[in-house]
Amino acid sequence: MSHRNTPRAWLRRNGEPDCVLLLDVTVSPCPGLRVSVPARLRYHRADPYAVHLDCHVDLEEPITWLFARELLVEGLEGWAGIGDVTIRRSTADGDLLAIALSTPGQTAVLHTPAEPVRGFLELTHRLVPVGTEPRHLDAEGMMRRMLEEAGGAERFE
Repeated sequence: MSHRNTPRAWLRRNGEPDCVLLLDVTVSPCPGLRVSVPARLRYHRADPYAVHLDCHVDLEEPITWLFARELLVEGLEGWAGIGDVTIRRSTADGDLLAIALSTPGQTAVLHTPAEPVRGFLELTHRLVPVGTEPRHLDAEGMMRRMLEEAGGAERFE
């Protein structure tokens, strides 16, 4: 699978994202070893505050992290986030963005070029400008999906 760090808008069909950025991220599982991991950022207008980061998109079921779009914006300029996801410019190479993903007992730091991520965010802001997110929320649809997952959708009808 070839990945280019180039954002592009996709037409929304059947739940497809509005914006996608295909990435080659690198991870250092131990000192001196760098592993390339195919990944992508996804943005959906229907979930306007969030960005999805899919790692290992070459697998049948990628590993997906969900975090605030604003976290990514802030991470491009300085240190952002506390807890499971932190984002900052790389201390080793300022042209790279470092995304730290943590689970209990483990942290993986992904590095990817910062400028394509900035372009991706600019595209998401053209689709949903900051401050207009509430207009794009599908609260009824989200409630229906949550109830369906909980087995209670018939009560919502």
